Amino acid sequence: MNRITLLVGICLIFVSCGKDPSGVPDVSFTFRATIFGNPQYSGLSVDGGYVEVPGHGVAGLIIYRKPFDKLVAYDRCSTVNPEKECAVHVTTRFTATDPCSGAIFSLLDGSAQNNIAKKPLKTYIVTESNGQISVSN
Repeated sequence: MNRITLLVGICLIFVSCGKDPSGVPDVSFTFRATIFGNPQYSGLSVDGGYVEVPGHGVAGLIIYRKPFDKLVAYDRCSTVNPEKECAVHVTTRFTATDPCSGAIFSLLDGSAQNNIAKKPLKTYIVTESNGQISVSN
């Protein structure tokens, strides 16, 4: 019986490690854009710059340039009641706010910044090369 319990415990650890901690559903997509020379994406040319992109992920994307030139992408779907698909908006150079609940999230790492949200924003994979970006899950 102890071997079965141990085996079940190990399986649960491996299954739970792959889960997204945000609670936002997975939606398959790939977003590509040319950012240099494109006024629509000029916000991504400076540290702390961002763009909000509708139509991808669950509630759209926030693509943000962190200090030291690294891009990150978050789903705009708030992790507070994600089934409502309330879209967060960038409110300062470093934060985004959920207008439905008042939750505040850091754009540096997606983490919740007040006691309203318990989970971070859903993150996506970003690649950047020669002025081109690609965001996918």
